[in-house]
Amino acid sequence: MRIIAGSRRGRKLIAPDGDRVRPTEDRVKEALFSILQDRVEGAAFLDLFAGSGQVGLEALSRGAARAVFVDDSPDSLRLVRDNLRLTGFEGSASVVRADACDFLRSTGERFHIVFLDPPYRLGFLQRALPLAAERTAPDGVIFCEHPREEELPETAGAFRKARVYRYGKISLTCYRAA
Repeated sequence: MRIIAGSRRGRKLIAPDGDRVRPTEDRVKEALFSILQDRVEGAAFLDLFAGSGQVGLEALSRGAARAVFVDDSPDSLRLVRDNLRLTGFEGSASVVRADACDFLRSTGERFHIVFLDPPYRLGFLQRALPLAAERTAPDGVIFCEHPREEELPETAGAFRKARVYRYGKISLTCYRAA
């Protein structure tokens, strides 16, 4: 696991032990940021179901102004904090221990880019996506990582499914303002 581009390009990150956390594959992460391109610079980035934090860290490396990492696992959040220290991004990040839906209901912050990568096939994505839409800036974008065979809804609040990108068994679904 490493940062692909930006100010911390090539920096190795601490990977999770075991199989409880499924890190986003490098090729999927690279594709995500290729799609986002110039949207990242100066953005407020939300990494829901953060795991190791590698996607939010990639956003910071590529110029995001701020990243918020949300996970309900103390082990995952410890890993995020360790990776923030390793990369020197502590001052640009917030780490929140919370259920994703509870966080989305309680925060008043709006984000330019929201990335959801929950544990697969447990219904987390379907519950969190409409709430994430409420916390996304009108000109923002939402990306969901999910198994290829899982169909996501056409709309989420004021956002509409714009495109589905497929990478082997993984899909990235993009939502933009309708």
